[in-house]
Amino acid sequence: MDACNLIRAPILHPAGPVAIAERDLLFTAVFIMLIVVIPVFVMTFLFAWRYRASGGRGRYTPNWYYSGKVDAVIWLVPALIVMVLGYLLWTETHRLDPYRPLATDAPPLEVEAIAQDWKWLFIYPDLGVASVNELAFPSSRPLSLKITSDTVMNSFFIPALGGQIYAMAGMQTRLHLQADKPGCFRGRNMQYSGHGFPEQRFAVRALTRTEFDAWLSRARKSPQKLDQTSYRALAAPSVDHPVSYYSGVAPRLYDSIVAKYGGKHPE
Repeated sequence: MDACNLIRAPILHPAGPVAIAERDLLFTAVFIMLIVVIPVFVMTFLFAWRYRASGGRGRYTPNWYYSGKVDAVIWLVPALIVMVLGYLLWTETHRLDPYRPLATDAPPLEVEAIAQDWKWLFIYPDLGVASVNELAFPSSRPLSLKITSDTVMNSFFIPALGGQIYAMAGMQTRLHLQADKPGCFRGRNMQYSGHGFPEQRFAVRALTRTEFDAWLSRARKSPQKLDQTSYRALAAPSVDHPVSYYSGVAPRLYDSIVAKYGGKHPE
């Protein structure tokens, strides 16, 4: 986590197109709901002033019982807001489907993410390396994640890049993200999973092409190989596991982790 600055409000300061779209949707929904909230607060103070006991000028109408105009405003405005919000949520939810690849010319970088007690393992199947508690990738290149769990349910989340999706044993979820520029962010598990849950964080490094090549070279020089034996040792519960690298990964290791729980979610 060294050199990774913790952004105080990463959702409000997004670093990728998915997070930007989610932030804009959040702001749009808030502004639309203010159409109801602001008049309510204004009328509260206005009525309190006009009908105050010490000389208010509010009109006294004890026989008034109904107004069609007031009734229409009370019901139609909220109904229109609900319809507009429903339309926005429906369309944006489908547009930001985490399973849908991002529309870019660059080919996505495939990464297999596995939640363990209490750390994250990232396997790069096309590059033949793996890392623990560090997710590195070139900025401006899409990141295609396959996510599962080798323990209880976890939730994968990188607030600065957007998206939050569950990691479940015997199942596979997908997530597509991208960073617009180089940077260092934080990801973590958002699902309580035991006493090591607060430390289940990982560094997210969006690197330049040169920096990523250097990172890949460092990973390939690691003496550690990730086979079935070393994987079982890694999967043993541990807290605050240091960042580590593996220069080799057993073929189809990720698939065997999904399959050992007897199920698989279709892609």
